[in-house]
Amino acid sequence: MPAMETQDQRKTTRRDFLKDTGRLAAASALAGVAIPHVHAAGSDLIQVALVGCGGRGTGAADNALSTTSLGPIKLVAMADVFPERLQSSYQNLRRKKRDLVDVPRDRRFIGFDAYKKAMDCLRPGDVVIFTTPPAFRWVHFTYAIQKGLNVFMEKPVTVDGPTSKRMLELAAKSREKNLKVGVGLMSRHSRALQELAKRVQDGEIGDLILMRGYRMHGPVGYFSSLPKPDNVTHLQYQVKRFHSFIWASGGCFNDFYIHIVDHLCWMKNAWPVKAHALGGRHYRTSPEGITYVDQNFDTYSVEYTFADGTKMFFDGRCMTGCLNQYASYLHGSKGMAVASKSGDCGLPSSTYRGQQIRRSDQLWVSKVPRGEENPYVNEWMDLVRAIRSDQPYNEVERGVMASATSSLGRMAAHTGQEMTLEEFLNNPHELAPGLDRLVDWNSPAPLQPGPDGRYPVPEPGIKRDREY
Repeated sequence: MPAMETQDQRKTTRRDFLKDTGRLAAASALAGVAIPHVHAAGSDLIQVALVGCGGRGTGAADNALSTTSLGPIKLVAMADVFPERLQSSYQNLRRKKRDLVDVPRDRRFIGFDAYKKAMDCLRPGDVVIFTTPPAFRWVHFTYAIQKGLNVFMEKPVTVDGPTSKRMLELAAKSREKNLKVGVGLMSRHSRALQELAKRVQDGEIGDLILMRGYRMHGPVGYFSSLPKPDNVTHLQYQVKRFHSFIWASGGCFNDFYIHIVDHLCWMKNAWPVKAHALGGRHYRTSPEGITYVDQNFDTYSVEYTFADGTKMFFDGRCMTGCLNQYASYLHGSKGMAVASKSGDCGLPSSTYRGQQIRRSDQLWVSKVPRGEENPYVNEWMDLVRAIRSDQPYNEVERGVMASATSSLGRMAAHTGQEMTLEEFLNNPHELAPGLDRLVDWNSPAPLQPGPDGRYPVPEPGIKRDREY
């Protein structure tokens, strides 16, 4: 694979690759879309619509409304498939940002077509936030491009090869339409990690030879799931508990681990060319003895390899009572670095002579400018500045490649095979085809249970070219 592209660089090899393999999912729908209105710096109101009103969506909307120092901004529409989530999000945002939330009942939309209705409330050049499960990202992004809207989309942005190639094609369309698109890989907007990336790529710790990432803690989110209640459909159950299902989220590997995988690749300024991995399902019953039906492994360990032979190891674990570790490290020929001290991008970052973390060997420790400590706010400030000044800003391709790299590690573990990144991208198994045609909760779910009521799970070494 080629080195990691900047926003302004497009590599010929990938373009040629996509020419033969990409899917133009919405070519006819996008034809003739006008370049959107550009907001004048500090004067025009930017209107925002929120599609996906869970905790991350509510947080993203709050972050968006924290950019008032750059000019007026207001939330004007909301959409979700769960009424209770939309109502809770609306109440929380009204409590925090009352004067910036103008979403009357007739601009709060429920259902699988609610995303269109919310975006129809915006003008070209306004912003829509996508924080639904990532399986729906290409569906919503297609309509946003058609409407000429700027976008903020949460990570991951894809979960399999076919949708990754589809999103790369849509990324190209959005650049052609001069749309500004942010992707919620907030580590890229950590001022500490930005400085560390520069220092590493300038050679401060020598040639990178090894990178390590860890996220190991107890179960969080919808990591594990008990059997479906009788009063909900399989589709409703899977969408609501999206962390448990690979088609909806990429499972816990993509949703939980992508940040560290992404920022380590950033430090290398490349994407790995292959991966092999292992993992397992160790504790698969509840304390009451009921068998969980989700598709996640409890543990993952992935060895990624870059084109020059550099290795990147990532270990993930969701188990109670085990050692917790949530950090990332770089090792070079002259020294080492702490990328994230704690969490996805926890301060401070630092560099050292040699391979031990000792104060006496410290070369540099990050100091972040006042007011720029929060990367979740920084990513919105960066996006809104680009919108108001009409500067090129499109993070979609990078978001797709980070998602594909995460999925590569997950699929290598789930199949028990060594796999290249191009093999992943070319794998024809689309986990959830037809998501743009869902009508209601009675629509068929992408994942169906077996006769025992349990969903299929990965079987490494048995299912070797697909995950289930």
